[in-house]
Order: sequence, then structure tokens, then C-alpha cells
Amino acid sequence: MSPLLRSSSRGSVPAAGAGGARPLAAMPKKAVTAQVTRTAAKKKQTIRGAQKIVRKELPGFSRQMAAMLSAGMPIVASLETLEEQAINPNFKIAIGMVKKSIEGGSSFSESLQQLPQIFDVLYVNMVRAGEQSGQFAETMKRIGELLEATARLRRKVKSAMTYPVVVLSMALIIATGMIIFIVPVFAGMFKDFGGKLPGPTQFLVDISNGIKHYAIIIVPSIILALWLFKKWKKTTSGAWAMDRFALKAPVFGILVQKVAVARFSRTLSQLVQSGVPILNALEIVAKAAGNLVIEAAIMDARKAVEHGDTLSSGLDGKDCIPTLVVRMLSAGEKTGKVDEMLASVADTFDDEVETMLASLTSLLEPLLMVFLGVVIGGIVICMFLPIFKMTEVIK
Repeated sequence: MSPLLRSSSRGSVPAAGAGGARPLAAMPKKAVTAQVTRTAAKKKQTIRGAQKIVRKELPGFSRQMAAMLSAGMPIVASLETLEEQAINPNFKIAIGMVKKSIEGGSSFSESLQQLPQIFDVLYVNMVRAGEQSGQFAETMKRIGELLEATARLRRKVKSAMTYPVVVLSMALIIATGMIIFIVPVFAGMFKDFGGKLPGPTQFLVDISNGIKHYAIIIVPSIILALWLFKKWKKTTSGAWAMDRFALKAPVFGILVQKVAVARFSRTLSQLVQSGVPILNALEIVAKAAGNLVIEAAIMDARKAVEHGDTLSSGLDGKDCIPTLVVRMLSAGEKTGKVDEMLASVADTFDDEVETMLASLTSLLEPLLMVFLGVVIGGIVICMFLPIFKMTEVIK
């Protein structure tokens, strides 16, 4: 292992003359306590905008690190280069913190652990495995490919869901505006002529009056309900219920399953290639699955592997794991090419997700047009129904 990647003893205190620090024995008791507290506080740092950094900056950072390390650049020099060219100021700070930690004697993986909001357990464990196996540059390249594949899949799902969400939101806003502002105007016109309004029109007027008179109750109630729902989702029972529903939802349940399985297969493939022990890899992959039901299935399979069974037999019979995955994994175990087979599974499900998203998008467009026609058109028809009876009302 390179001297730059060699870790020092954890929790050590700088010797006298190193940056002006004094030995603990020569310091007052209060000063010792303060220094220990500061040392503990430095173990995990908080960086603003961490989620944005993970999504946009981390894949490129990993690939560039791999390229520079493969070219023979020292790790500190590589980090200095990436720090200088970083556009995101928060990420620039994070890279500088990692560089200083390495210069202080920590390994790269230990330095990354100080920033768990950016470098999660999966990232750190893959880096640690690369350090221990002597394939650090190759591991960084695998991490970059994994992050880019995950980001690409996330973008596909997000872009496919953006259109229907925007259309439905606009329909709701337009319908609400018509009911609150336009319907009362028509109702006042019809009231001047006398006569009884048609049933659908009267129903629409009643909704408009109800919204106007009880808005002070309706709006806070909706906000409270959304807040309670969000709190419930964070509970164990709520998270389980939502993840179970997500897998069993019509049409979208299959999509959620395929996305989760693709992420599981690709992540496990990269961990196995990087040399992470299978039990540790399964624990990391389970937490990164993004669904508690699938996480539980993976952890059950981990227990089976721990007792001497194969991973494919541990996953066999799980409703949330497709049979194709079990069969291909079993074939990989027999040939000794588990990582390659898992990568093939991930590519297969990525293609299926892309095909399914394209089909859903083409199917949703006409359905959304029909929905808009029914909602907006229904409101317009309800408002104009009395006009058709205007002659009878005037007589």
C-alpha cells in the first residue's frame, strides 16, 4: 500500500512541534478535555448542499480521481487538482478537508468517513477494499461507473414522471381557479333571472361556496394531513406500509421492483469486484436497496449465506426478487463469475426499465388528455347548462 494510503492510529494526538500542538500530559485538565472534544467533533463534518454534491459532482470526481491515480499521480496531488477545478464551493471545501486529513496521516477511506453525508457506507467500503487489495485506481473507476449508472437511471425515472405530475398539477390549479372565481360569476347571472339551476350546476356552485366559506378550515386541514402523513411515513410501520404498497401498486409496482433490483445487482457486482467480503457487501447492498421489503429479503439471504448456503438459494422464493435474478445468480455461482452475472442482470433490468418508462409515457399522454377533458370540460358544461334553459327561464 502506498504511504499516502496507510492509516495512522485512530484518535492519536499530534506530538509537540507538529503544528504547535502540545502533549496531553503538559496541558491543563480543562485544555485536555477541550482538545479531546474538538478531536471527536472533527470525526464527522457537515457540508451544506450534500445531496446536490452526491447527485452532480461525485460521479465525475470519482472518474477523475481514477484517471489521475492510473496515470501515477499521488493521491494528495490528485485531490489538490480536483479541489482547484471544483465549481461547487461546498464540494471544494469537502475535498480540502479530505486532503488535510490524508496529510495528517489518515487513509483515504478514513478521511471520507468524516463526511458521511457525501461519502456513504457503500462508497467508503469500496474505497477501503481498493486500498487493501492494491487496486485503488480501478476501484475508483468502478465507483464512478456505479454512480453514473445510478444517476442515469434516476434521471430516466424522473423525466418520465415529470410530465404527468406537471399536467395533473396544472389541471388541479385550473379547476380550482374556475370553481373559486368563475363559477360564482355565472351563478350570480343565473340568480338574477330566477328559476332553479340544473343539478350539476347547483352541485358546482355548492362546492364553490363551500370552498370560499370554509377555506380557513380546509387549507389548514390539508396542510396538517400532509404533515401527519409525512411523519407517519418516517415511522417503521409507515415506511414498511409505503414500501409494500409501492411494490404492489398497479403498473408502477413492477417499475419500482425493476429499479430496485437493477440497483441491487449493479451495486453488489461492483462490491464483489472490489473485493468486499460477501457478508459485508450484502449488508451494504441491503441498506442501499431503497425499499424495506427488498432490504429484508436481502438480509434473510445474508443469514442463509452466513450458514453456508448460496446467495441464490437464500433469495429463492422471495416475492420481491424476480426468478430471473435467482436463476442467473445461480448460474454465476456455478461458473465462479458472480460479479459478471450480476452486472448482466443489472444491464437487463436497466433496459427493461427504460422500455417500460417509454411505454408508460406514451400511454399516459392520451390518458392525461382524457382526464383534462373530463375535469375541465365537465366544469365548463356544468356552467353552461343553465344557458340552454335560458329561454324557458325568461318566459
